[in-house]
Amino acid sequence: MSQDIHDPAFVAALFDRCSTRYRWWSAIASFGFVDRWRRDCVGRLIGQRNIGRIVKGEVGGKPFPAPQIVDLMAGSGEGWPYLLDAMPKARINAIDISQAMHARAQQRLHGTARGRISHTLADALDTKLQPEYADLVISNFGLKTLNPDQQRMLAAQIAHVLRPGGAYALIEVSDPDGWLMRPIYRLYLDRILPLIERLFLKGASDFSMIGAYTHAFGDCSVMAQALREAGLTVSMERHISGCATSVAGIKPVAKSAAHA
Repeated sequence: MSQDIHDPAFVAALFDRCSTRYRWWSAIASFGFVDRWRRDCVGRLIGQRNIGRIVKGEVGGKPFPAPQIVDLMAGSGEGWPYLLDAMPKARINAIDISQAMHARAQQRLHGTARGRISHTLADALDTKLQPEYADLVISNFGLKTLNPDQQRMLAAQIAHVLRPGGAYALIEVSDPDGWLMRPIYRLYLDRILPLIERLFLKGASDFSMIGAYTHAFGDCSVMAQALREAGLTVSMERHISGCATSVAGIKPVAKSAAHA
């Protein structure tokens, strides 16, 4: 493919086209695992949030009851029900480069959640958010669209927007190198999924880009190193033998603040 699949304009156009079908097709194509992985990511975020309360070996006060969350590459908000179940008073700033994805997310908002979710049309690599804006940062399934240099830029953004003691969690579909079943997994992503998409979605080939993206992405190892270099703690986990990987951690509290 001559087109740069990591170019922000290409990514925005891709998700604009996918927006109306993204939610149900991603669930079907993954056999429901994407929803499980979103829950896993929120669970990791909550766990790291609790770790962030530990200062000098002691657990601090209760977490702020209405945390400010930044959802990077938020898509149409599939992860928000899990976030709001865990933190009912949370406020979410959804960052996404696709206007259509924002529109789709707004159509799905209802009840009390509408007033606590704001939408920012922006590249996650340059959010324009103020330093230490967020208590928590999360991202589900956007990392694969970033090349290694862009992953380093995203790590810098996360370090920039998180307050000291704040937590993050990111998860992405991955290429399970070394897994016994990897050949079947690759056959599904690279051959079967594109065929199904062409047959049932009028010749479309947008969702089948996941094959190219996972080949290029590998797993969260590059992102993990970028987050460490940005000064954040990092714990990486494999899900379903590495079919997805996640990274989570906190922005450490400076020693002067910890001893204050």
